[in-house]
Amino acid sequence: MNEYLKPTPWDSRNFPLPTFQLTEYSEAALQAATDVDGHFSVKVDPLDDKALLQKYGFYYADTLMEPYCYRDKFLEEEAGDVFFHENYDADDILTIAEEAFQGGRYHRDFQVPNEMADLRYRNWVKDLIDQKLILAYKQDGSVKGFFAYQEENILLLAMHKDIRGQGFARPFAAACVKEQFERTGKDQLITSISPSNPASLNVFIGLGFRLRAGKDIYHKVNGSFY
Repeated sequence: MNEYLKPTPWDSRNFPLPTFQLTEYSEAALQAATDVDGHFSVKVDPLDDKALLQKYGFYYADTLMEPYCYRDKFLEEEAGDVFFHENYDADDILTIAEEAFQGGRYHRDFQVPNEMADLRYRNWVKDLIDQKLILAYKQDGSVKGFFAYQEENILLLAMHKDIRGQGFARPFAAACVKEQFERTGKDQLITSISPSNPASLNVFIGLGFRLRAGKDIYHKVNGSFY
């Protein structure tokens, strides 16, 4: 398109509109999205002046915090007795993912129909399965949780509803982090979590993670999803 609008094909395949990520927060970039049909996202420092966003029709979607942890600060002793498997039924992973990830920014975006937000997350998880970036946790042969990672990035982490609410969140997350440190050999791991999910933030902070400055995410839609 131009230097300010970066196409995001992993999103556009799920929607009837093209999708773009703005490459910067500036009036020129916001202006570039004025006469183009599509769904647009831009990341903004929380302390930046938001007047331009309002002027050009962008609306708040979410904030992403960036918990990070160095290997020597990780509280490994919190890890539960968890073993991960590379062999699993993809449908089991997708079932957990669809039930667990209902609070993402596309679900919270009032312009995006829920069924399209569901499709976006389902296709993302399918991609992670195809790329062999997911490990499964099983109990009695059944998949009860999974996590996805790539290099130093913790991408996704989810438990089956049957084992949530039983005090297992921290041991499970710690086991995932431990596994990733061991498999990647990285000295630091990073993830991103919305403040709308304080339970996850508290789990990671309880494992030795610290928070870096987050980013506010704003969306805009030109056109219709129907």
